[in-house]
Amino acid sequence: MLLQIFQRLFALASLAVLAFGGYLIWSWFEVRDALGPDGGDAFDTQAWRLWLGGALVAWSFLGKLPVKMLLGRQENDWERLRRLPGATVTTPTGAKLHVERSGPEDAPVLVFVHGWGLEAGTWWEARQMLSERYQVVTYDLAGLGKSTQFADRRYSLEKFADDLLEIVGQACPRKVILVGHSIGGMIIQTFCRRYPETLNRQVAGIVLENTTHEDPSRTTVLGEGLHAIKPLLEVAMRLDIPLQPLVWLMNWQSYLSGNTHLAMRIGGFGTQPTKAQLEQVALAATRNPPAVQAKGNLAMMHWEATGDLPTIRVPALVFVGGKDIVTVPAAGETIARRLPQAKAVYVEDAGHLGPMELAETYNAAIASFADEVFTRGARYADGPVEATTMDAPDAGVRQPPQEPRPFM
Repeated sequence: MLLQIFQRLFALASLAVLAFGGYLIWSWFEVRDALGPDGGDAFDTQAWRLWLGGALVAWSFLGKLPVKMLLGRQENDWERLRRLPGATVTTPTGAKLHVERSGPEDAPVLVFVHGWGLEAGTWWEARQMLSERYQVVTYDLAGLGKSTQFADRRYSLEKFADDLLEIVGQACPRKVILVGHSIGGMIIQTFCRRYPETLNRQVAGIVLENTTHEDPSRTTVLGEGLHAIKPLLEVAMRLDIPLQPLVWLMNWQSYLSGNTHLAMRIGGFGTQPTKAQLEQVALAATRNPPAVQAKGNLAMMHWEATGDLPTIRVPALVFVGGKDIVTVPAAGETIARRLPQAKAVYVEDAGHLGPMELAETYNAAIASFADEVFTRGARYADGPVEATTMDAPDAGVRQPPQEPRPFM
C-alpha cells in the first residue's frame, strides 16, 4: 500500500513540474507581447523562462530514460518483460486468471502469489532458478496484469484466497508449497484460515515474503502516523474509482517523466535494482487500473490475521527484509514467532521487493525449504533394509527432523 502512496505523491510532483514548465513558457510569451518588438535587452533577459520551461516540459515526457540510467544497473534480464502465453482459469469468484506454468509437469508445485499493483512477471528470477526441479506456477491477481476483476467488482482478501484455492486444485494430486510476497503473503494467511483442511495434505508448506499480519498501514516505516490518517487515505482511494481516467493519465505522465521509477526505487528496493527490474515494477504500477489498486488497498486496510497465526500448523518459511520500509521487519518477526512451525530468514539488505533484487538469496532458501518439506518421511531407495517383517514397519526409513533447520 505504501508503494501506491509513494507513486501518487511522486505523480503529483511530476504533474507540478509539468505545470510549472508550461507556466514559464506561457509567461515568456506574455513578456514578449508586453514589451513589443522594441523590447530589446529587456526582452533578452527573459529568455531563461523559455529555456527552463522547455527543459521542464521535455523532462516531464522523456525523463524516464536518464532516470533509469542513473537508478538501475545493467544486467542481461530484459527477457523478464516478455510474458509467457499462459492459460486462463475461471474461478468461482468470476475472475478469469492468467496462469503461467514452467517446469516438469510431474514435479511438486510451487505456487507464487505476487505483490499488490504488480503482476506475475515479477517472479521471473524464481522461474529461472526453480523450474528445473519444480513446477513453478505464477498468476496475475484478479484485476491486475492479464487477469479480469471479480464478477461483482468487490474486493476482499477472502476472494483472493478463494481464487488461490482454484489454482491449488488445478495442481491436484501433486503437493504444493504456497509462496506469497506482500499481499500475496496476506492472501496465503487468509487461505490457511479459510481452508485448514488442505494444510499438510495438498499444501505441504508456505513461504511468506516481506509481508504483514494486520492492516499494512500499521506496519510501514511511518508507523502509527500513517494509520492515524487512515480515514483520509480511504477517501482518497475511493475517489480513485470514479476518477480512474484522470488518475491513469496522471500515472502515465509520471511514468514518462521517471518519477514513478524514482518512487519504486525509493519505496521498493533496498539495493540497486537492474534497469529491467525497475522498468518492470514502474510499468506494472502504471498499467494496472487505479480503481482496482484502490479497491485492493481498501480491502487490505480492513484485514487482520494476527490471532489466526497460531492455528496455521504447517511448515513455514518467513522472509524479513532488513531495509523494507513498506513492511517493517517487526511484522515478519511477529509472524515467524507466532506460527508454530516457522523459521525466519533475515535478509539484511532487502527492501520490500527483495524477492526480485536479491532473488538468489530468496530462491536458494526456498529450494532448501522445498527439498526438505516435499521429502519428509520419504523412503530412500538406496537406504539399508534391516527388516522385512511387519514387526519392523519403519526399517529403511530415515526420519525427518522435528523442526525445520535454519536455512541461512
